[in-house]
Amino acid sequence: MTSTASPSARQHSYVLPIVIMFALFFMIAFVTGYQNPLGDVIKRMTGDNVVMSQLGTLANFIAYAFMGYPAGKILERKGYRVTALYAVSVGFAGVFITYLSGFLASDSAALAVYLTGAFVAGFSMCMLNTVVNPMLNSLGKNEKEGNALVQFGGAFNSLGATLAPVIVGGLLGGAASSIASANPVFYLAMGIFAAAFVVLYFSKLPEVKDFGTDKAKENIPVAGALKYRNFAFGLAAIFCYVGIEVGIANMTLQYLSGSPIVKADDPALEPLTIAGTIVGIYWLLMLVGRLMGGVLGSKVSSRVMLSVVAVTAIILVCLALTTAESAVPFIGFSSATLSFSYVTVPLNAIFLILCGLCTSVMWGAIYNLSVQGLGRYTAIASGLFMVMVCGGGILPMIQSFIAEQSTVLASFWLPVVLIAYLLIYALFLSKPSALLPEQKETLYEDGKEIEI
Repeated sequence: MTSTASPSARQHSYVLPIVIMFALFFMIAFVTGYQNPLGDVIKRMTGDNVVMSQLGTLANFIAYAFMGYPAGKILERKGYRVTALYAVSVGFAGVFITYLSGFLASDSAALAVYLTGAFVAGFSMCMLNTVVNPMLNSLGKNEKEGNALVQFGGAFNSLGATLAPVIVGGLLGGAASSIASANPVFYLAMGIFAAAFVVLYFSKLPEVKDFGTDKAKENIPVAGALKYRNFAFGLAAIFCYVGIEVGIANMTLQYLSGSPIVKADDPALEPLTIAGTIVGIYWLLMLVGRLMGGVLGSKVSSRVMLSVVAVTAIILVCLALTTAESAVPFIGFSSATLSFSYVTVPLNAIFLILCGLCTSVMWGAIYNLSVQGLGRYTAIASGLFMVMVCGGGILPMIQSFIAEQSTVLASFWLPVVLIAYLLIYALFLSKPSALLPEQKETLYEDGKEIEI
């Protein structure tokens, strides 16, 4: 690729956008992640019903089904920077609505406002995802480097997801029955959104040439993107993947918070606090896995990476389902007292949290395989991709219904089936259609093509 920009401009165009995208990845996970421990509070407010504990997650992710396609159109017509500004503004509003729910005396009214806030925040998460994934993928010089950048971005996503259940679980404690207990978290989230708005407002982001121009307002047919076999089956793959990732974390928390095996030497460490710490380790392992994926992503193809982790995840979940529920020692952490303590947890839960190493690289690999060769359909495809993220709300809800009818542990047979589809996608369904040539979008800044 020939560049007409100066070396300093090329460096500015490359480093700053990546830093901003990584920060947005963190925000997406943190705001999404606090729905999990808050779900335990909702469960108490609604008579200890496991299904009700997933309402916040459902509201957050179902927003993707409504906003995914519009988000793609906004990206196409307004560009990366303006879309990101819209997204953080909507995110601030969503967290503020959730914060207001803590002031309502009626549990039913508080729940309704809380779910409204989660739904609005979901719009923001969808728009941010629509921006960060195609931009990082485009900044790579080729398929492998694009995958590596998405994996590194995912590491920051995992950092936000790691902190959310640990911090919120510690603040809420085992007896919390009010959303207002998490007010400090809402203050932090709103502060992050406000700071992100200021940074984005004064920053320049490289754009795909036609984004934000009159040409971008031309209607690009959705059917054009769906003609790509790898993308069409990739939509189903991402629906399954997000349900797997969220379902394993959410239902592991429910499993641990209700298990008699979970005990601690420190009486201040209640089951929910311990569960939040363990689930936090799941997200921490995703952080480790994504860092490893970022390093390996430039050397190993996305197809091989997805195949290996899918097989490993199936083995781990099957071990969790077939192993006797025996106690094993572990380390618990209280974010309220900033102290560690000896705890016991079920061995089955250890197998489940180890799945974080596998789920860590799935998103980047699926996304990378799905958008190969899409060319001018990239923005529309990114929006459709975000529609399918609603699987993160729908599939855990289905899993919770299975848990209500049998046991929480038995509900993990659903992720086994879903992971099996990802393996089939990696091996057979992710190969681009032979008649569709591979293309790659070019990024521009100040009307000049930039070298990346």
